[in-house]
Amino acid sequence: MANEQHKITVTQLESDYKSGMTRRDSLKLMMALAASAFLPAALTGCDSAPVHSTDAGAGLAKASTEHWPDLKLAPITATGYGKDPNLIQPPKSPWPLTLTQAQLTLVAVLSDILVPREGSVPSASEVHVPAVIDEWVSAPYERQQQDRVVILSALAWIDDEANMRFSKIFVQLTKTQQKAIMDDIAFDTAETPAQFKRIATAFSRFRGLVLAAFFCTPEGIKDIGYVGNVPIGGDYPGPTKEAYAHLDKVLADLGLTEYAYPVQA
Repeated sequence: MANEQHKITVTQLESDYKSGMTRRDSLKLMMALAASAFLPAALTGCDSAPVHSTDAGAGLAKASTEHWPDLKLAPITATGYGKDPNLIQPPKSPWPLTLTQAQLTLVAVLSDILVPREGSVPSASEVHVPAVIDEWVSAPYERQQQDRVVILSALAWIDDEANMRFSKIFVQLTKTQQKAIMDDIAFDTAETPAQFKRIATAFSRFRGLVLAAFFCTPEGIKDIGYVGNVPIGGDYPGPTKEAYAHLDKVLADLGLTEYAYPVQA
């Protein structure tokens, strides 16, 4: 089980997830996600692929209870946008969406576990994060297709695990049952059993995408307090002392202290 601070809250949808987002909006968010500073560096390349217990140097003994789905995914053959994407009037269907209704509903349930509604702040599914994930894993680009294999394998693993433990797919489980599975795979720590290492790494990839997609939405941006460019009356006051201190620390960590600007009195 994960450490106590890693326990997560479980929420459930009342029915199958249905996105109310247009393709234009989901495509715009997917493109924003691709360029977003919120996107974890671990999502960017092959080196972050899930750890296989049989990989050389992995140091994990294959547990008898470990399982991993052997998916036979049809290749994505769409051509994508090309070199000059038009986000104002994007093509009606630049590529087909590939997640099934069952997968979308599972993504929605998992997304709301990661980003539940809190007061006036909506949950991930309420701001159509699953639709953005569908765009992401359906896009015909190398980065997205690497994630497609990881995300779909993780979704299949979660349903397989739910069936093995409770004889139901994940979305049909009680909150307590869902929480039991999530607590085992939420984070890859020193205490994580070997049979959960691979799924914990894959789930981390999924979590990063969900959080990045959420914080690309207007609601997510508002939640973190980002106000964008705002007019300032009078002279520009410059960075705060706290901002200078943060920059000085970053430069010191990089060995670039000589490039720090002196704080004006």
